[in-house]
Amino acid sequence: MADLFDPKGDAPPPPDPHRPLADRLRPQSLGEVIGQEQVLGPDAPLGVMLAAGSLSSLIFWGPPGVGKTTIARLLARETDLHFVQISAIFSGVPELRKVFEQAKIRRANGQGTLLFVDEIHRFNKAQQDGFLPHMEDGTILLVGATTENPSFELNAAVLSRAQVLILTRLDDGDLERLIQRAEEELGRVLPLTERARGALRDMADGDGRALLNLVEQIAAWDVAKPLDPDQLSNRLMRRAAQYDKSGDAHYNLISALHKSVRGSDPDAALYWLARMLTGGEDPRYLARRILRMAWEDIGLADPQAFTVCMQAWETYERLGSPEGELALGQAVAYIALAPKSNAGYVAFKAAMVAAKKSGSAPPPMHILNAPTDLMQQQGFGAGYQYDHDAEDGFSGQNYFPDGMKRPGWYAPVERGFERELKKRMDYFEKLRAKRQEADG
Repeated sequence: MADLFDPKGDAPPPPDPHRPLADRLRPQSLGEVIGQEQVLGPDAPLGVMLAAGSLSSLIFWGPPGVGKTTIARLLARETDLHFVQISAIFSGVPELRKVFEQAKIRRANGQGTLLFVDEIHRFNKAQQDGFLPHMEDGTILLVGATTENPSFELNAAVLSRAQVLILTRLDDGDLERLIQRAEEELGRVLPLTERARGALRDMADGDGRALLNLVEQIAAWDVAKPLDPDQLSNRLMRRAAQYDKSGDAHYNLISALHKSVRGSDPDAALYWLARMLTGGEDPRYLARRILRMAWEDIGLADPQAFTVCMQAWETYERLGSPEGELALGQAVAYIALAPKSNAGYVAFKAAMVAAKKSGSAPPPMHILNAPTDLMQQQGFGAGYQYDHDAEDGFSGQNYFPDGMKRPGWYAPVERGFERELKKRMDYFEKLRAKRQEADG
């Protein structure tokens, strides 16, 4: 589209230039909304509700700039409800009371109310509870918007009365359609090469509102020829990636990192590590989690993995950022490629469960020390066989509480060093059976 660029700017001026571009391009119907087909399509939740003429209370969960407010406003228009918008950041109990009182008056006059609450997760439990009676008696139809996980941030009572719909970040095709719509409104093509258009979409990071703000800046530039990506990046700052060190992004990305390591994909693991580091995550937190991954998903299949992760942590403590982050990256690559086994992890969890169930069952008498004459007389240590004196250095005695069945929790896999450990376990199991047969 760059060949259509007119450096003289002969195109007619955009209508009503004082209104922000994002406001001028706000969809006038649900069919004009770009993206979110998973909730707006004919067979999607909102499409089905509107076709049936029955709209329930809703919670829109998604990142900024994906159309939560716009869709709520259009839903009110489609269903002939009066649209009221408040923000949980700026509203309290007095404001809510006024909203409910006015909604009751409208209802008495035959007009329903769609109450759109932006950042609804900011309301405390008592404030959220205040919506319930008005939702139940039909005074309001609640549409809440949140960027945080409703499971953690909203009351169960509110969630039970509303359907949660997930709105997703706009993909590359959605963003390009939005740029083209903006160019139609502006009456000119942006002064960008095709590669620069791609860079512009990357800068928006899935946020339609952020994209339109960038487009509006670019449209005001007086340049002689279309800009390339480097020239664009010199003039604009890339939008900061969405990352909240205490919110959903934190848990989502550490989950992605951990699962990429478990899935033996070093490139994916390094990508998610880099995403967290560039988002401002504490590298010490990452060092702790990387060490945990080595113990949880690699275990004794590669005992060297623990050493590599510990050395990477120690290296970071000595070098700091950004130099020490390289050590964390190389540790991630190592454990991603290490042979995997959770046999030790599974065995430990099973042992913990058994320990809680077995209460205070004592060890068998023959493995108890007898430092006093009285304890010797009581049978402490009686019958203990010193393994170094036994054939093959293995006595095969029982070390579990009397009456407890031998569980067999630890089952090494046929990968990495655990292959050798499995051979050893099989060897000792044969010796144990041989001793039991001899004693039998």
